[in-house]
Amino acid sequence: MPLSKRRRTSRCDGDARASPSNGVLHEVKDAIRKETETLQQVKQAVQRPWWRTGRFLFPLGMLIGTLLGFTFVEPQDLHDFHAQLSILMTEYGVDFPQLPDFDFSRVEVEWQRLRNSIPEVWKFNNDGREFKVGEAMKAKNLSAEYPVVLIPGIISTGLESWSTSPDYRAFFREKLWGGFNMISQVTFNKEKWIAAMMLDPITGLDPPDAKIRAAEGMNAASTFIQGYWIWSKIIENLAVVNYDTNNLHLAPYDWRLSYFNLEERDGYFSRLKSVIELFKWRQKRKVVVAAHSMGATVSSTLAFRVHFDSHLRFSCGLKHHNMVVPKTIAAFLSGEMKDTVQMNPAGAYVLERFFSRKERQKLFRSWAGSASMWLKGGDAVWGNEIQAPDDEYNTTHSHGELIAFRRNPIENDDEVPSKNMTADETSDWILKHMPSSFQKMVATNYSFGIERDERELEKNNHDHRKWSNPLEVQLPKAPSMKIYCVYGVGKDTERSYWYTRGDFERDEALADGLDQECHEPSTDGCKIARSNPLDFSLFRKSLIDVEYSNGDGNPKVFNGVRIGEGDGTVSVLSLGAMCVEGWKRKRWNPAGIKVTTVELPHKPNPMIPRGGANTSDHVDILGSTGLNEIVLQVATGVGHEIRDNYVSDIRRYANKVQWDAGT
Repeated sequence: MPLSKRRRTSRCDGDARASPSNGVLHEVKDAIRKETETLQQVKQAVQRPWWRTGRFLFPLGMLIGTLLGFTFVEPQDLHDFHAQLSILMTEYGVDFPQLPDFDFSRVEVEWQRLRNSIPEVWKFNNDGREFKVGEAMKAKNLSAEYPVVLIPGIISTGLESWSTSPDYRAFFREKLWGGFNMISQVTFNKEKWIAAMMLDPITGLDPPDAKIRAAEGMNAASTFIQGYWIWSKIIENLAVVNYDTNNLHLAPYDWRLSYFNLEERDGYFSRLKSVIELFKWRQKRKVVVAAHSMGATVSSTLAFRVHFDSHLRFSCGLKHHNMVVPKTIAAFLSGEMKDTVQMNPAGAYVLERFFSRKERQKLFRSWAGSASMWLKGGDAVWGNEIQAPDDEYNTTHSHGELIAFRRNPIENDDEVPSKNMTADETSDWILKHMPSSFQKMVATNYSFGIERDERELEKNNHDHRKWSNPLEVQLPKAPSMKIYCVYGVGKDTERSYWYTRGDFERDEALADGLDQECHEPSTDGCKIARSNPLDFSLFRKSLIDVEYSNGDGNPKVFNGVRIGEGDGTVSVLSLGAMCVEGWKRKRWNPAGIKVTTVELPHKPNPMIPRGGANTSDHVDILGSTGLNEIVLQVATGVGHEIRDNYVSDIRRYANKVQWDAGT
């Protein structure tokens, strides 16, 4: 084979062949360098100012949050900081050294000077309206005429621990509801706080080792936490016209209890009856009862324990809600309401992680007193699938369908409602999926229907289950008594809901209703066979459809909540229908008691915290000028000057309620 000489490849040839690639690499590097320079120039051009960076905003937020927190602090609270911190550290087993006693007098002086420099209208606790209504009444030579009893609403009364059990001894006589101690317990000791606040599901009373009682005195419901007033404005104005503890009584109660247990455990109604009788005996005057929110149903129960004609002159229903609130149904059904579903995503996430829907639902269901807020009257009052009394003209979806599903139900799933539900259907469906202990509690303490037969109404006057339902009992036969229904209107209020279905969850009603040792239906005491060998009692959970909003619809929908008219919490139908129509009928008002209805329009001042003098929000109205004037007019003996005042279409709505059978 002929040999050929291999040509040696020179380095220069290699360099020559590589040079094109090197040129490409250099071009790529140059392009990357130019692009990087361009990006840096753009970044510098759009770079946020220093005051918009996280390094500035985060400390600023902490500073503002701290200052806002201290706006609620009174000078005398400074002495308690060390004691509260010591209790908290002891609770978690942290050895907290004993600090020397400090003289806070100089700190108090400087702190008071700082608070005094803040304009009155910007203070949370004081807004410049203190005592003004009382001073105006005093200038007219008006003074205390009738003794006054104030009955607060649900969650208004502070609750404190009286348990000496080692588990709860750390907060003996501390408020577990209301005040900053509640916030610290919920934040750092949530499980124990829930255990203390829940009621025994069987007895409806205190669970083992826990003992919670209503706080006493004027401070029990004057403020919820420091700086957030409730009844304090009314108390201040009453004081100007010569009211004090000798002729003014605030009647706090444990709103978690059913009304029967409220008397059984605490003797609440018997004690309140004694207070009223003592006022009548000492002052030689009949008594004015002013009730707010749930307090209105409490006063209805009181009516069957006190001889109203001889002891009571006026019943002043502040935010009188006789047929209560749809939001109660949503809270029982899914642990939600307008306040929770309309939170921003970050707040909703924190709420769910910190205090989940199931935890809220479980806690709410254990409070038998909350069932007194259940819808009353059913479809006759709240409407059917075609129409509701408070539907607006040209409505596209009736409020009569209290719970509506946007998506079609799952086929062949018996536990998911196959259609939208009215008030009656919703109530039946919720109770069906409640634990048997809750069903028994409702059946033995409450009634939610409507009675039109006068003979049956008279019988119901002796049935304690009916007393909190004005549609099933009569007003007292006290012709000299007068009733004032005073409430706010003009604020968006949840009235009905769009719901959706979620994942499967355990059906508490079926699981709770089965005897764990019962397998044969024929066995004595065994009513229902186990649903399946693994005891999987499942149905699809229902949730408010937070993804659906329609601000242009009629009614408007925000985050699955269909909006109606009211005071922001209670529908106007519940607030006024009984006052303007039901109690004008002899079957429910046999003595012909005069009922005056005053609607106060919601006109808040956006520049003043909590709306100022003309707000009609469900709670903030207690500080409004209009309501305080009415309370003082009644208390000082010039209630006859008060006239009906209508702002909403409540008379039209009330006329459409099915007061008579077959209408």
